[in-house]
Amino acid sequence: MLQTFYTILLYLFQPLVWLRLWLRGRKAPAYRRRWGERYGFCAEKVKLNGIMLHSVSVGETLAAIPLVRALRHRYPSLPITVTTMTPTGSERVRSAFGNDVYHVYLPYDLPCALKRFFDQANPKLVIIMETELWPNLITELYRRDIPLVIANARLSERSATGYKKIGFFMRSILRRITLIAAQTQEDGERFIDLGLQRSHLAITGSLKFDISVTPELAARAVALRRQWASRRPVWIATSTHEGEEAMILAAHSELLRRFPNLLLILVPRHPERFSTTQALTNNLGFTYSLRSSGEVPSLETQVVIGDTMGELMLLYGIADLAFVGGSLIESGGHNPLEPAAHALPVLMGPHTFNFKDICQKLSNAGGLITVNDTTSIVKEVTSLLADEDYRLYYGRHAVEVLHQNQGALQRLLSLLEPYLPQRSNSSI
Repeated sequence: MLQTFYTILLYLFQPLVWLRLWLRGRKAPAYRRRWGERYGFCAEKVKLNGIMLHSVSVGETLAAIPLVRALRHRYPSLPITVTTMTPTGSERVRSAFGNDVYHVYLPYDLPCALKRFFDQANPKLVIIMETELWPNLITELYRRDIPLVIANARLSERSATGYKKIGFFMRSILRRITLIAAQTQEDGERFIDLGLQRSHLAITGSLKFDISVTPELAARAVALRRQWASRRPVWIATSTHEGEEAMILAAHSELLRRFPNLLLILVPRHPERFSTTQALTNNLGFTYSLRSSGEVPSLETQVVIGDTMGELMLLYGIADLAFVGGSLIESGGHNPLEPAAHALPVLMGPHTFNFKDICQKLSNAGGLITVNDTTSIVKEVTSLLADEDYRLYYGRHAVEVLHQNQGALQRLLSLLEPYLPQRSNSSI
């Protein structure tokens, strides 16, 4: 009964969904395109009998990249379809894989849209990254006897408390999921408390640790650093949200008094905010350039605005230290392991609940520094830039945490094997 009521509400809300997409399209025109895919119209954009992986947006897509590459290597004959919900996630898929995978938006959780989509895709296995629990999607897969694995799953105490209010409904949904591969034992126990059968739970660790800096990427970063700032200190602030750029730029203004040749690379989280960040940087009187322009920063350039997609790991490779945004405001923070992979000291604000376990590991090991405001940013960045040993200490411990916690990818691949065709020796 509750699922029926939920479905009716979803249908009734569709005009509001269209309005929201249209309004978001004012700043990001991509939201006004490909609406048919959101209702399951994806003929010739997907291929039958493959693997489908869903990552709702950029963060989940980044975590999924090693998994998708490993699946392509192990099962070269199976087509892979990667679905997302946002244009930025879509762009990240295209940037990472090109034509090696199929890509569409995941349809809304409407029975008719899902039926249409799975009639065209009919995957052998569906993998959903982290915790996207869509009742009608889960029910449709269960009805078709298609295995569903929730990979890299996490469930916060707050979310679990909310789900408990509809406990009976959640139990019925969770028991239709083939397997939940949780990041931590704590996450797993919350799923058990909600009604998941323990035999359908595995603890794999976080896939976010299974990233690395390839030799090709390292070489590109070294070349770009020589071109941009061979004799200049560089710090980078990434995934920043509204309000954070102003704090970062205020800190940079103070830091320039101590380090006059310091270069800041500033990368907003969302592409629709590139122009507002540029305007703010200009209004505050900084000399700046845009990464998209292709210009080499001059010695007078104080800020480079990272207004391109798919280059974050490359830009980290240019820097001496990194601030990761979404953490000075109550957004929960973004992934600190990407700069850690480059052995960079990592600074974040106090709001890191999206990466609670990861940030705790980094902090305990001396790989993460918490800052609260402009004053503390200036203090910590000054210390890191002025003392190379101090900077290397934090960077070394950050990358050690990354290496010590890897292995989730191999554990997950082993768990997926029963649901996929047996591999030939050449694909192992």
